[in-house]
Amino acid sequence: MRALVQRVSRASVSVQGQVISSIGPGLLVLLGVGGEDREADADWLADKVRALRIFPDADGRMNEPLGDREVLCVSQFTLYGDARRGNRPSWARAAPPELAQPLYERFCARIGARRGAFGAMMAVELVNDGPVTLLLESP
Repeated sequence: MRALVQRVSRASVSVQGQVISSIGPGLLVLLGVGGEDREADADWLADKVRALRIFPDADGRMNEPLGDREVLCVSQFTLYGDARRGNRPSWARAAPPELAQPLYERFCARIGARRGAFGAMMAVELVNDGPVTLLLESP
């Protein structure tokens, strides 16, 4: 399982021009599920994201975890795109929807995230909160 985690001042996701989810300060998580991922991967990654100390403390140092801040999670199978050969990415390592959706839902429930629309064409808007973008992978 892979996650691109972005610290944001605000973020939203729209489908067909309608905002379906939005958050204030917190994290935008683009979540990719691989064909070999299991429930333990979703749990581990959700716990890892929640515990990341990437928010400023009273002294301005990145030292605080998510706490009461919000999370918006968007499914993103393209995180498993492989473009090492040629110019057209292969999606062979991404999980099929029937495996990916339950794991996406499990991750979101465990971390308490607002959600995009699984499998839909979405427009994601965000305002970065500092230079914090991390790529995480489950073990």
